[in-house]
Amino acid sequence: MQVSRLKTRILCLMIVNGVIFILVDLSRKLGQDKQSDKVLISDKRFWKKQVVSEAFWNRRQQRLDYFHNPLFTSPVYSNSTSANVEPVVSADWLNDTSPEDPCEPDHAVATQVKDYDSLPERFKDFLLYMRCRSYPMLIDQPGLCSEAPFLLLAVKSLAPHFDRRQAIREAWGRAGLVSGHKVVTVFLLGNAMTTDHFPDLKGMLQHEAGLHKDILQWDYRDSFFNLTVKEVLFLDWLADKCPTAHYIFKGDDDVFVNTRRILTYLSGLKGNKARDLFIGDVITGAGPHRDKKLKYYIPESLFMGQYPPYAGGGGYLYSGEVGLRLRNISQHISLYPIDDVYTGMCLERLGLAPEKHKGFKTFNIEEKYRDNACAYEGLMLVHSRTPQEVIHIWSWLQDPTLNCQTVTKDSK
Repeated sequence: MQVSRLKTRILCLMIVNGVIFILVDLSRKLGQDKQSDKVLISDKRFWKKQVVSEAFWNRRQQRLDYFHNPLFTSPVYSNSTSANVEPVVSADWLNDTSPEDPCEPDHAVATQVKDYDSLPERFKDFLLYMRCRSYPMLIDQPGLCSEAPFLLLAVKSLAPHFDRRQAIREAWGRAGLVSGHKVVTVFLLGNAMTTDHFPDLKGMLQHEAGLHKDILQWDYRDSFFNLTVKEVLFLDWLADKCPTAHYIFKGDDDVFVNTRRILTYLSGLKGNKARDLFIGDVITGAGPHRDKKLKYYIPESLFMGQYPPYAGGGGYLYSGEVGLRLRNISQHISLYPIDDVYTGMCLERLGLAPEKHKGFKTFNIEEKYRDNACAYEGLMLVHSRTPQEVIHIWSWLQDPTLNCQTVTKDSK
């Protein structure tokens, strides 16, 4: 009897609570109906006011983030006339006094970077043309991807590196049908400027391009800091001329690549692993070097902060889908003078993290194993190797009698 009464009381309480909820909800809706259709904008900010960075790159990126933020470009926000709504950033900061043509030198940077006059010339050159992301193409290869490549090998090279390119063609970059998969190779070049003391190689390059049909060249200054320009130009070419490539290897022309090992690895990928693939020799917890004597020196006036995880630029492997997503997001990321760090920035914005793979040895292998053919059999990439070494190692791996079942783990 007591149990029955307790159940009755609980049921009554539930009914009462339900009635109260219905009445409150009905009252709220009736109140809303009495309001006008005018969009109400709060006179208080729910975000922190933007603190403009002192570092030039960070400041440029903040401006890009602002312009690409749908909240600040929405009609509701931009048409707000409320005197109580404080702007997120000052109008002066948003004004861009640079020339209308982004590929004209932007001399305004001299007043926007506090130590501009004392920077090395390579920084001045980068900063002057930092806004330019599009250059004319001098040499293209139309129809190269008329048949979708399973693997596209994109190799960063310089105009004078004829011997490196030829060694790659004869070894790991041999195009065609490899292990049952369509492989396409392209070499990515800028322009060898006479101001950088390069001889006139135009005729030789045109002959090489006509002979091998694997040269892509753009009309920009091919320098270390402009490797990022080479990156975004390649991504544009990929999206426009080779969007059906399943996978892309992108690396330098002084590495050895075990193409067959890569193809074997890719053949076993499925689902999300295949779609979101980005692997290499990943560096984490790094930041800009402040020592002026180092190749990778970055002054505080240019960049402040830590680098996201990134794969060493000697070579990395990613899916075609990731490549197209990188192309799209790169339009929202300001150019940075170190290309592999820049790619890491783009990946971070996509919400992807590069995956470290032990098969990528961008800092070489132990010296005692460098003359052991089996040390290369299980790897995907080793940096660095001369053209002669590339051909020699490739010939080792083509030997049908090679037996590496007992290769030591220390060489991996």
